[in-house]
Amino acid sequence: MSLSTSAPPQPANSFGTRPARRRALISLTPLIDVVFILLVFFMLASSFLDWRAIDLTAPATASGAGRMEGALLVEIRPDGLRLAGEALQERTLLQRVGARLLEKPSQKVLVRPARGVALQDAIRLLDGLAAAGVTDLSLIRERER
Repeated sequence: MSLSTSAPPQPANSFGTRPARRRALISLTPLIDVVFILLVFFMLASSFLDWRAIDLTAPATASGAGRMEGALLVEIRPDGLRLAGEALQERTLLQRVGARLLEKPSQKVLVRPARGVALQDAIRLLDGLAAAGVTDLSLIRERER
């Protein structure tokens, strides 16, 4: 009896078996690079300036009552607009203010929104007055009761 030292028999590569493959690793570096490039692009392409900003500057000192003499008072109420106490439509109000500006270009206009008035309504009226040519425009608040 002789003992032979031979390697164990290898399994035959039969029809249904495949050699085990190592799974490929997906690198996230290109994905992160693309995300950062898009982030930089949109940061540079975006504009954060509001071109329709309204410049409201508060006076350095309180103005006296003499400063308001001859000024037009425009009230914005929930039920409509009033010019010097007279109820008017916005278009009519802007026409009257424009006609007054033709007579007196330095006409001061005071705008007083009432409580409960939407901010957008006040902004629309301020834009209309500015388009009509008003240069001396003040926004005043309603008196406390």
